[in-house]
Order: sequence, then structure tokens, then C-alpha cells
Amino acid sequence: MIGASGRTGAALCRALRGAGVDIVPVIRDPAKWASLGNGPVRVADLGDHAALTAALHGARHVVSCAHARHAPSVLAAAPADASYVFLGSTRKFTRWPDAHGRGVQAGEAAFLASGRAGVMLHPTMIYGAEGEDNVQRLAALLRRLPIVPLPGGGRALVQPIHQDDLTSCIRAALARDWSGPETLVVAGPEPVAYAEFVREVAAAAGLARPRLVPLPAWLLIAAALPTALLPVVPTIRPAEIRRLLEDKAFDIGPMVATLGVQPIPLQDGLARTFAPQHKG
Repeated sequence: MIGASGRTGAALCRALRGAGVDIVPVIRDPAKWASLGNGPVRVADLGDHAALTAALHGARHVVSCAHARHAPSVLAAAPADASYVFLGSTRKFTRWPDAHGRGVQAGEAAFLASGRAGVMLHPTMIYGAEGEDNVQRLAALLRRLPIVPLPGGGRALVQPIHQDDLTSCIRAALARDWSGPETLVVAGPEPVAYAEFVREVAAAAGLARPRLVPLPAWLLIAAALPTALLPVVPTIRPAEIRRLLEDKAFDIGPMVATLGVQPIPLQDGLARTFAPQHKG
């Protein structure tokens, strides 16, 4: 399990261990892992080929929750007969690619060219993990803003997936016998307009119904630049605003048919996210 100390990796480790599955976490920072779990671990940096090769020696199933750009390093270090589950991102589809999106594209290309058995899962926006900064950051922003400016009025579609569903998808992928390299988008049950998503987050967080104001994207980008210098508000990047203008809606038929996972509705997922035991 590469990236076991990250949000998705930690959630997956808890689920697998809860089901009695033996895992070997491969981590870079033993001190960080000590606060998350116990048991044997292997320490390796993804940039250290020798250490990573030693850490993955004898593995039959390799799960990488690290960024997909590291797929070539993992493939070069892991046994050729292992089965793989990589975590990508639907960011690869954006019209405004950044380093994150280009890294996903490169990692996917390397995996598909490798001929190795397994799958690269491309999740949409992930929410519901402990410490995640998608829904939680939005809620923090809503607590501070009297109005919420949205490019295009928030009409673009989003289809976020709850961490519990992503964990189920990874577990199902681990149990499947893959004949070669494949890719699969994993998403929530249905797309919703971003404006409605904002309202649902506010309601789940116990906040007043937000006042949404449509504004041109260029004006919001200019206004967002100072947030990188203000400690009292979350940083908003220009690329994030541009991506709010594009639909992120996907057919989950292949996901359901291949993995057997039926994702939970957005309202249910947000209720879990803001339940008392998840706060703080």
C-alpha cells in the first residue's frame, strides 16, 4: 500500500484491516504513520528506486494512493507479475491542464503502455475523508462570506464521490482479476449544478442558505489573487475558478458494472461528512 499515510490511503488501510486483510504500508515518513496505525511498515521514497524496489519485493497486489505521476516509478520497482490499482483523477479531462492534470495523463500513459494487469481509477472530487480540503474548505469559506460569487452562476455540473465509496471501489478493484491495464472513472451517483452543491454543503454544515451571486470569471480570478496572502481565508487559485466553468459529469455505468459499487447520494454523503464524530 503506497501512500498509506494520505487521506485515501489511511481510509483504505482502516477498511482493509477492519476486514481482516493483511497489508504492508509503504510510507516515506514513519513518524506520520505512527499517529495513524501500527504494525509492520516499509519505508521508501518514491524517488529512491532501490529503496522502493526493496519495499515492493514479493508483492502480488500493489495499491498506489500516491499521485498518478509516480506510476512509472512504481512500475519500474514492483514485480512484473503483480496486480495494480493506481489512483488517478478526472482532472485529466480538464480544458485547463495544470501540473496535477498533466501528471495524471503521464501516469496513465505509462501504465497503459506497461501491459501490467490492473486498473487506474479516476475519481471525481473526493469528499468525506478525514481532513479533506474540498467540502471542508468550502464550508469554511461559506462561514466567512456574506455572499458567494460564482462564475457562470454555478451552472456547471459536478459529481463528487464520497471517500467511503472510493474505498469500496479500490477494494473491489483489488478483488478483481484484471487481464491487462485498464482505466475507470469513479464518481458520485449523479451530477448536480455547482450552485446546488454549494447550497447542499451549507445545509449539511448547519449554515444559513448562502446568497449566490453570478460574476464573470475574469473578475473572480482578479479578486482571488490576494487570498494567497491572507491567512484568514482559504487560498483560491485562478485555475480552480476556470475549472468551475466546465462540466464534470460522468457515466457511472461502467463503474457499477465492473466494480459493483453503487455510490451514495450527495445528501447522505454530506450528512456523514458533517456528523459530530467527523467534526474537527
